Amino acid sequence: MKNKIDESNVVSRQELGVITNFLKNIFKLKNPDELVKNAEKSNLNKTLGAFDLIVLGVGAIIGSGIFTVVGIATVGGPESVGAGPALIVSMVLASIACIFSALCYSEFAAMIPVAGSAYVYTFATMGEMMAFVIGWVLMLEYLLGYIAVASAWTGYLFQFLKGFEAYLPAWMVNQDVWVFEIGKLFGTLPVTLNIPAIIATIIFGAILVKGTRESTRAAAIMVVIKLAVILMFVLTGAFFVKPENWTPFAPNGFEGIFMGAFIIFFAYIGFDAIATAAEETKNPQKNLPIGIIGSLLVCTLVYVLVGLVLTGAVPLNEIDIQAPVAHAMRYIGQDWVAGFISIGALTGLTSVLLVLMLAGTRILFAMSRDKLLPSPLQIVHPKFQTPYVVTILFVILAVLGSLFLNINVAAELCNFGTLTCFMIVCLAIIILRKIDPNRPRPFKVPLVPFFPLMGIICCGGLMIYSMKSLTTSSMLFPVWLVVGAMIYFAYGYRKNKIEEQEK
Repeated sequence: MKNKIDESNVVSRQELGVITNFLKNIFKLKNPDELVKNAEKSNLNKTLGAFDLIVLGVGAIIGSGIFTVVGIATVGGPESVGAGPALIVSMVLASIACIFSALCYSEFAAMIPVAGSAYVYTFATMGEMMAFVIGWVLMLEYLLGYIAVASAWTGYLFQFLKGFEAYLPAWMVNQDVWVFEIGKLFGTLPVTLNIPAIIATIIFGAILVKGTRESTRAAAIMVVIKLAVILMFVLTGAFFVKPENWTPFAPNGFEGIFMGAFIIFFAYIGFDAIATAAEETKNPQKNLPIGIIGSLLVCTLVYVLVGLVLTGAVPLNEIDIQAPVAHAMRYIGQDWVAGFISIGALTGLTSVLLVLMLAGTRILFAMSRDKLLPSPLQIVHPKFQTPYVVTILFVILAVLGSLFLNINVAAELCNFGTLTCFMIVCLAIIILRKIDPNRPRPFKVPLVPFFPLMGIICCGGLMIYSMKSLTTSSMLFPVWLVVGAMIYFAYGYRKNKIEEQEK
């Protein structure tokens, strides 16, 4: 009897040891100093200054919101009601939710200037498994965001080409020749071939392989063009604003305002993209906070001005969902401005695509360096000093994803990913202030824990409220999280555990 009790105790201790070891591994933290030290070995070129970072942020933020989702946020979509003229309130709500998160990103980016943004910050505060899941969510955010914007980019390309239909062959300006359904997967899922988006994706990938500095120079030119076009829209449209178009101000009440804030949130992921370029930034302790907060403030001001003019110049039932800004100019009889807006939209969306691809590749690069993804993904080009293998992988995934994904669902899933990451970064600031209060912080979030908690409440509130209406994407997002956890245990966890045993 005693032997059986002893054997039972031994088994219990063994089981307890296995559980303890398992929990130790999945909650294993990475010291911020270790993260910075590892980053110094990557040999990525440090070429970006504060202005370059603001360009990256404005390049990612201004484009997808003004030229694509602002129409859906105003009028409504298949599963959501619109904000109406109260769109400007939705924009302010979205920016308030962002500003708390942006401050938290700024503290982390200045303290841990490492590629990977929220993934890296989670690794330093919540452990390996949570870091992998957040990295996986970031990949969802950037990849699906890229696919959604690429689809809109194609639409504006053909709007631009139609201005020259008198001089070009009919097949060249006919969108149906270049974008068409090639079949159905499982008998129900349409498979669409978007040839212009595929060609553009390959070109953007080649630009990023050539160098980050070259990418930001191209983005800077496009940012100037689209800001000039948006200024033209605001100044021209302001003369056609009719105050009666702002009545009723909120036709769908608070539901419309909150849904509008959630949908327009798709346009605010640019400052997260800035954090992913930390390893390629000169003097990151100073320049990263300037780039993050500066780009957010500039873009919020631009969004509110556009929202006021759009809803004031065009009655709610006349606002176009596909190309709201260009259509607004045609509605008020300013076709010449509409032509320029098509150019601005095309360049604006191009800069967004470049930044989203840059950010997505840097997330994969950071996860590979931590051995949570295969090591070839961290190979740097010997001449250009850019992570070219991971860039090629992103191009392949974007091309494949564009075949199957619905643009509305892609944007909604991207929003769920963005809001989740923002909440995690806010929580991570509170945790690190607790477990490592004496760490040097070149930039500090004021009023901790109040500001981070406000970020969590704002982002969480938008996310939970939207789930009542967005049934498709709210079901797919947990599926993505489960798939990510399965990949972690099948590869990342096993790989790191084997390496630890070999030491």
